[in-house]
Amino acid sequence: MRHFILIFLLGTTLQLFAQHTAIERSKHFNLEKGIAIQGYDPVSYFSINKPTKGNSNISTNYQDVVYYFSSEANKKQFLANPSKYEPQYGGWCAFAMGDYGKKAEVNPETYKIIDAKLYLFYNAYFNNTLNSWNKDEKNLKAKAEKNWPSIINK
Repeated sequence: MRHFILIFLLGTTLQLFAQHTAIERSKHFNLEKGIAIQGYDPVSYFSINKPTKGNSNISTNYQDVVYYFSSEANKKQFLANPSKYEPQYGGWCAFAMGDYGKKAEVNPETYKIIDAKLYLFYNAYFNNTLNSWNKDEKNLKAKAEKNWPSIINK
């Protein structure tokens, strides 16, 4: 009986920790009304190399972040390996993360796939940060990789 109680308590504790971790994680994502990538299908960036708006009827909640998909097949692909499709830096602008270590909005149609990872960029008012990123990608990417953990650990 003691083993059962211990296992139950351990399981409950782990479940609460996982829920807390998911909520903490979602606080750092670029979400619009709780939806990631402004409703774009994360798999579409990879499968057809063209961002496609997802459908709210084909969605999933992955660790407290909601994603929309343009097809059931894309949803299935995502669920098989979410980390492959989630945008880097919580969907915030990769250039801003590398240049000055801050969260900045993005245009979900301005993106780049680097080493099979999705990077999103700000693009409005004659300022396309993807162009600036491309001029110094190696340095900016290294700085963004260093800056992101300090953002999520605040």
